[in-house]
Amino acid sequence: MFNDKKIKLDKNLLERAEAFAAKAGYASIEEFVTHLLEREIAKSDSEDESEEEVKKRLEGLGYIS
Repeated sequence: MFNDKKIKLDKNLLERAEAFAAKAGYASIEEFVTHLLEREIAKSDSEDESEEEVKKRLEGLGYIS
């Protein structure tokens, strides 16, 4: 399921995520992160945003002006 690709996280964020994952009943931090990514990707896939809506959201986040 997992390959050798890795991501870097701030030490404090990782510690908080590990504590939350354990408290929430996940078997591992990998299971927790996988669940979060799958949920967010599914949410994104199900949204039918127009190009204009995406542009407005990116402007609001400060990515484009």
